[in-house]
Amino acid sequence: MKFKLDENFGTRTRQLFLAAGHDVSTVGSQELCGCPDRRLFEICGLEGRCLVTLDIDFGDVTRFPPDRSAGVVVLRLPRNPTLPILESLVSALLRTLGDRPLAGRLWMVEPGRIRVHQTEAELNLPE
Repeated sequence: MKFKLDENFGTRTRQLFLAAGHDVSTVGSQELCGCPDRRLFEICGLEGRCLVTLDIDFGDVTRFPPDRSAGVVVLRLPRNPTLPILESLVSALLRTLGDRPLAGRLWMVEPGRIRVHQTEAELNLPE
């Protein structure tokens, strides 16, 4: 899968994705640090990359509709996060990727759970 890591991730997080066999680009390597969220969302869509971020603004499905993307993953860290907590969230995400589709969806990854936002089409089940 193709991912873009937001500027709030370092090389250790990138290495976790690479070790799992994914194609990873970073905001920093493309000199996109500080670009507006809307622009970053558009770039990820054009590149066919799922955005992985700590920025909870990307959890707003009215501003960043997941069905118009290759996917959005928001990692929700607790107060006073540590590197091991961040790495455990990334590891949980990577273990779960094969189970559910990522494209067109918003994943919220928190300690102990992963929530996947359902689209209206998914909620309108046939009678």
